[in-house]
Amino acid sequence: MTASAGKREMDNLRKLLDLAVAEDLGGGDATGELLPASLRAEATFAARHELVFCGGALLAAIAAAYDERIVAEQIVGDGQVAAAAAELARWRGPARGILAAERVALNFLQRLSGIATTTRRFVDAASAGASAGAAAPPQILDTRKTTPGWRDLEKYAVRCGGGSNHRRGLYEAVLVKDNHLGMLAAGGSDDPIADLAGRLGQVRRRLGPDGFVEVEVDTLEQLGAAIKLPVDVILLDNMTCEQMRRAVAARDAAGLRGRVKLEASGGITLASVADVAATGVERISVGALTHSVAASDIGLDVAPRGNR
Repeated sequence: MTASAGKREMDNLRKLLDLAVAEDLGGGDATGELLPASLRAEATFAARHELVFCGGALLAAIAAAYDERIVAEQIVGDGQVAAAAAELARWRGPARGILAAERVALNFLQRLSGIATTTRRFVDAASAGASAGAAAPPQILDTRKTTPGWRDLEKYAVRCGGGSNHRRGLYEAVLVKDNHLGMLAAGGSDDPIADLAGRLGQVRRRLGPDGFVEVEVDTLEQLGAAIKLPVDVILLDNMTCEQMRRAVAARDAAGLRGRVKLEASGGITLASVADVAATGVERISVGALTHSVAASDIGLDVAPRGNR
């Protein structure tokens, strides 16, 4: 699977690049000034282990932030699997500019490839564990637990890994969580979930074409109330697999299969995601895709290519 960065991702990159270049380059590369200004180089980005590559589409813009004469060539597409030692991309141009841009470029590639690689592992595990009667494996979704300022790029990396994006921000969809229900109860509501019915219809009209309405439940009793609401998704928070199976059965018994999706969330790991997928839920959200992922190991091998 190959993905490409669009305007939203490139706009996000440019904002981050302004910060990254300022904090790393500052007034200039004190070490790079030791090199002859005429010296040229070719640099190869290489995978140090098998990974799902993400960020190659950003390399031309990163290079241009340091020296517009650097030429970028992407070898492995974003979203493609690369073997250990595989060449991912190349830079050719002034040695000073390439060496100055090295660390910032690797910071982007390593983090985004780490997210894409981890996402692919979750997607593969969920597909292997999907219930026999499922029309399709459950979606693996990210969350809003992203690095501040990096959200569009990190969600792009999730898509490169074969995952799907949950809401981008608070404005995009309704997700009523336990804290919202607690506030309603504190405001005098005896049955916060039931009291949502009228309010959800009003809020839905404000959403865009990709918007949806979702309610979080912690117990099967709450599920019984939530399935009566005008919702698109019910989030099953920190439930056991047995509780999830019962939730799927209750939803189906109410005649809502295909109309209301069930989403599992809360502490789901690579070791448990196959079991969760086997319960029959349609969606699995995993905060760990972005909030605690390990960076992929990518190196930049630089060789001189003479003087101009």
